[in-house]
Amino acid sequence: MAELPMGRGVSAGKIASSVQKKITRAQEKVLQKLGKADETKDLAFEEGVINFNKQLVEGTTLQKDLRAYLTAVKAMHESSKHLYECLDDMYESDWYGRKEVDSLFEDSDLLWTDFHQKLVDHALISMDTYLGQFPDIKSRIAKRDRKLVDYDSARHNYAAVNKGKKKEGIKITKPASLLERAAPGWAQGILSAHNVAQTSLSRSQAEEELERAQKVFEEINIDLQEELPSLWNSRVGFYVNTFQSVAGLEEKFHREMGKINQNLNDTLEKLENQDITLCCSDRTQDANHTLSPGGPPAIPKSPSKAATPNISVTSPTQATWDDDGSQPVCAPAAYSTWDDDGSQPVQGNDNDSTQQAQGWDDDGAQVQISQSKLTGAELCYIEDTAQATTESTESVEMPESFLFKVKAMHDYNANDSDELELKAGDVVLVVSYENPDEEDEGWLVGVKESDWIQHKDQGKKGVFPENFTQRM
Repeated sequence: MAELPMGRGVSAGKIASSVQKKITRAQEKVLQKLGKADETKDLAFEEGVINFNKQLVEGTTLQKDLRAYLTAVKAMHESSKHLYECLDDMYESDWYGRKEVDSLFEDSDLLWTDFHQKLVDHALISMDTYLGQFPDIKSRIAKRDRKLVDYDSARHNYAAVNKGKKKEGIKITKPASLLERAAPGWAQGILSAHNVAQTSLSRSQAEEELERAQKVFEEINIDLQEELPSLWNSRVGFYVNTFQSVAGLEEKFHREMGKINQNLNDTLEKLENQDITLCCSDRTQDANHTLSPGGPPAIPKSPSKAATPNISVTSPTQATWDDDGSQPVCAPAAYSTWDDDGSQPVQGNDNDSTQQAQGWDDDGAQVQISQSKLTGAELCYIEDTAQATTESTESVEMPESFLFKVKAMHDYNANDSDELELKAGDVVLVVSYENPDEEDEGWLVGVKESDWIQHKDQGKKGVFPENFTQRM
């Protein structure tokens, strides 16, 4: 017959003893369930075991959910990192705030990493330590249950030995008398002494086993009676500390992340405004190119410096007719007016029968326009324009060094004390720079028409970007 394998330090006697204990406990549990053996009850301890199991379930659930939360934080970190990397790849090197954006991405990555690590240090590790004490206590509760069964079994065995002793004392009387009759006299005393020794030995063993089982059970029972209530009460403080740590870390994380997001949003807004400015500049340049293929129009002379036009308007009796007799024309007269583009006055001569007008061609060269070649409608338009310009010049005195008017097409927020704040629709009187060296390409200097009309003071003048305006 093959022998059972035994580990180091394990003897056949120990195995047999362990098997015997299991059999004895099983028999005792069966007798208790059948009601043939009483069971020791401790209601306070049983309530403590119920609370312990509930506390273990709650702690295990909290640990599981906390680990899931940390996994989600890590996943959000990775998703946020990929999203920012996508924006970083698309963010061109010459765009506004390129270095600031790179710095913000690094700060965001460090913040996510720090948040995850602190959750592990201040929440998960504490959670693991808290639950680490449950397996040992659970094992000791199970051991107490086994020792209680051993104690009950020893107690029942001792009671049975005492009960059997009384019955044996009655039954031994007859055999002893029969044996004494059959045996010699000297043997009868020996037989009686042997029976007494066997009875005393069985009682002593049962009593010793009972005392040993009771001692082992009470030692483990007393420790658990103290630990279980203390562990149950500790749950409140632990739950408070755990959720305070999570809430505090999350609040700080979102506060710092909010600052990063706000800085990123401000950078993107400035990039957008810069892009709008560039687009407006491109559109203005395209419009100028379309209207004046030869280049931008020449800067007109200041109306305040030009001589008052001498306009001569003929009476109805002086009006003449075209050769075909169908078109009235204004009588020839000496006049001074403005070209259609408002850039250069044209002058006439009373003494010149050809009535030529002076003007400027696209490349800035002065040209002579023969008035005799203009139609009657064109002459009337030039005359009416001259009269309107004269009235406008006389009604509003322009500031010194006035050049021309512009109209704001977009709002412009001044970034410095020497800049002019504009709203779409504002009319600005453009003047020349006092110091030509201070002139910047793409910038004009002027005063709002409303401020000039009200105060007649250039103290409120300032510089502004030309591409935010359009010449009137």
